[in-house]
Amino acid sequence: MAKKVLVTGSAGFIGSNLAHYLVKEKPEWELFLLDALTYAGNLKNVASILENENVHFIKEDITNAEGINKIFEDHKFDMVFHLAAESHVDRSILNAGAFVMTNVLGTQNLISASRNTNVDRFVHVSTDEVYGALGPTGKFYETTPLDPTSPYSASKASSDLLVLANCKTHDFNAVVTRCTNNYGPYQFPEKLIPLFITNAYEGEQLPVYGDGLQSRHWIYVDDHNEALLAVAEKGKAGEVYNIGGPDDAEVTNIEVTKAILEGLGKDESLLKYVEDRLAHDRRYCVDIGKISTELGWKPKVGFKEGLEKTIKWYLDNQEWWKDVKSGDYMDYYKTQYGGN
Repeated sequence: MAKKVLVTGSAGFIGSNLAHYLVKEKPEWELFLLDALTYAGNLKNVASILENENVHFIKEDITNAEGINKIFEDHKFDMVFHLAAESHVDRSILNAGAFVMTNVLGTQNLISASRNTNVDRFVHVSTDEVYGALGPTGKFYETTPLDPTSPYSASKASSDLLVLANCKTHDFNAVVTRCTNNYGPYQFPEKLIPLFITNAYEGEQLPVYGDGLQSRHWIYVDDHNEALLAVAEKGKAGEVYNIGGPDDAEVTNIEVTKAILEGLGKDESLLKYVEDRLAHDRRYCVDIGKISTELGWKPKVGFKEGLEKTIKWYLDNQEWWKDVKSGDYMDYYKTQYGGN
């Protein structure tokens, strides 16, 4: 059935990948891509699908309530995938205000506009970082208490609670997803995997925080896209669904780093251990039993396969990331990691 579907944050990493995925899987849907085009938003990420007559781009900041309300009144969306967010922990430590504005106020603006125009389904895309840090064993469950440790994760936890409160107070038809670390095409090269792939390719150092033994549970972005569609179509309103990668995808940062060096034929002389991030969570790992049992979703892409595909994409799309790694981004990079 044809739907009018909005994807916020659609020029960013996960949002653009989701847009490509929906065009392929749901060609009958009319897709509206909304993005403020801040530093991490890149229209090149969606340029090829904007040639499709069923895909439209709207430039707007979700913190602008008046603009958001008009867009929703004009188009009467059936479904919203909300991915627009300030998402980099390091940046939140440097400047938390932008995270509160976008992730909290912006989310409330979208909730209000959705309720006022009777949106049928609102999918709020969040993060496992709202749970805080795990010990050496165990996993995050949907019932795990929230314990955010950075301004970023605190702002995402706040937005989750706003969505869930509206489900209870106003019978808002929304679902919340909490996903572990994504990787794949179009990821802005401030995040670990694309930063290290591009640095290593150019023979630059790879700045590893602390001892590099922080452990993450990785998921290839197309697996995440498939999970989001399953939640959108079959998830129960007012519920939270954890989304995570396969068992082989729980690896330490230093293991990821060395796998990238190996994949590019580089040696470990490029490793540079730097001062650890403030309140750096030691380990994340999510349990996906709920989404697997209730919605029939499981990840398909193993970590080795996904990393090989990701390295190949960055090698094949050097113009894209070389354009990105310039100007304001490099000023931030020097502030964060030091050096040249």
